[in-house]
Amino acid sequence: MKKVLALVLALAMVLSLAACGGSSSSSTTTSDSDSSAAAATTTDGSTSDGDTTTLNINLASEPETLDPALNSTVDGACLAVNSFEGLLTYDADGNLVEGCAESYEASEDGLTYTFTMREGLKWSNGEDLDASDFEYSWRRAADIETAADYSYLFEILADCEYDDTGSLIGLGENSVVASEDGTTLTVTLGSPCPYFLDLCAFPAFFPVYEETVEANDPDGTTPGGWCQDAGDSFVCNGAYVLSSWNHDSDMTYVKNEYYRNADSVSIETLNFMLSSDDTAIYAAYQSGDLDFIDTIPTDELGVLMAAEDPELYLIDELGTVYVTLNYNSEVWDELGLTEDEAAVFRHALCLLIDRQYIIDNIFQDGREVATTFIPAATSDNNGGTFEDGVSYFSADDYDANVEEAKELLESIGFEFDESGMLTTDVSFTYLTNPAGSNVTVAEAMQADFASIGINMTIDQQEWNVFVETRKAGDYGVARGAWVMDYNDPINMLEMWTTDSGNNDCQFGRDDSKELDWSVYDDLITQIRNTADTAERVELMREAEDMLMSTWCVLPISYYDDTYMMKSNVSGVLATVTGNKYFMYATKTAE
Repeated sequence: MKKVLALVLALAMVLSLAACGGSSSSSTTTSDSDSSAAAATTTDGSTSDGDTTTLNINLASEPETLDPALNSTVDGACLAVNSFEGLLTYDADGNLVEGCAESYEASEDGLTYTFTMREGLKWSNGEDLDASDFEYSWRRAADIETAADYSYLFEILADCEYDDTGSLIGLGENSVVASEDGTTLTVTLGSPCPYFLDLCAFPAFFPVYEETVEANDPDGTTPGGWCQDAGDSFVCNGAYVLSSWNHDSDMTYVKNEYYRNADSVSIETLNFMLSSDDTAIYAAYQSGDLDFIDTIPTDELGVLMAAEDPELYLIDELGTVYVTLNYNSEVWDELGLTEDEAAVFRHALCLLIDRQYIIDNIFQDGREVATTFIPAATSDNNGGTFEDGVSYFSADDYDANVEEAKELLESIGFEFDESGMLTTDVSFTYLTNPAGSNVTVAEAMQADFASIGINMTIDQQEWNVFVETRKAGDYGVARGAWVMDYNDPINMLEMWTTDSGNNDCQFGRDDSKELDWSVYDDLITQIRNTADTAERVELMREAEDMLMSTWCVLPISYYDDTYMMKSNVSGVLATVTGNKYFMYATKTAE
């Protein structure tokens, strides 16, 4: 009965697929259907019929931030890669190539990189851009005062500065150095890093324009104040510059005439509909008001796949959908559990989730069940696949998993009646944002837990509030998802260090707990400083084992990426990290 009810709910509720990387390209706030439908046209109220230089797009709703150093969401990253460019970038075929750097050289020991900048680089306001802008931007992103979630990525650099507790506070004098004439940037690593060049094309390493950044943050309390609206303060160096922003409604980006490769950009205007209302989004796409949508209603996806619709794209993506649990939450104390017992309880919750049902009846896109946190296809950068042969639990026999879950609960003192239901009240709240299939998935899990007497209440928060609630640790159990920033296991591991801005499980942040998370922090430091690739793999395996032993991360499925694009549009680059590059697109008249 539970399965039938959940299926009816899945088909009846109009919710989109979730897609997250730190956060999500479609994990956004719910907006009013009428206002969303209105936003489906261009910002002047007209459609783009016959206009081959304009793309009308939906990626998500209101972005959390446009500052590339502060962003930690996939939708924000998509906006960043279209309006900023790093030392390196990705070409139309997805190859890592030179961007603002004309060339680079690496020392024989792999520790020093020297980037030679292209001549004539400009900001979108026409001012000159050189290596000193990169030095400023990297130092800003790593500075503790900026409070960037991704500041830990800069710890691969040599000469980093730390406080007495071992927390990164900034980059040292020799970490990154621009030449006096601004023509070269020299970067020194603490140890050879197999993914360093990928980071040079990642938003956190993009340049920002110092003058407007500092002018809009005079007291150091609003580091992202420069990009909260369109206007003179929004200065970028990529293919498109923000020209208008009607918050919670729409955004328009226009071609940046000062972009180094502007002559090759044929799409001159990007109109973004800001909405997470799948009904409005899909209707706008079907009517021709949108050319590209990054979310598809669940009840439409199966039909589109069965019909092999040529405008439907299903591509591989490196990411994991999971449940995140706050290690320090009062939930475990309220249930009368010790730290060890709480881990057993969370393990039982993991086994009670019917993942195959969720995939078959809610996601409906053929994705794989996740039995590891790190995506199954992730490279180990030692000639193999990191998760090959690894599984932290079996998802083959759900009934057997339920019985094992009951045994685990009994081992920590819970009792069941003759009908298999818990004899005591066990309740907690699950926090999610309402976009996509997030609520439908939550309801399926709610039914799974209820089948043995666990009561889960679902609490919904708007996207921006939801993100901040998780970061602050003001929750017990919540929706989580991560799309990898680069293809290396450490990307899924270093996010859980004590000082990471992405450590939503709050590991190491409560001194009253017995858990010594400094062991994990030290492991990540070892991984960063290990040149032996085989030893590095072993250390990463140890780190994931330690993470999973807490059962604070419950994998649900690995990601794939589904989107729709009109047949007269081509050339949009979609990467395995969830980014969409529109500067390579072309559009023909219908």
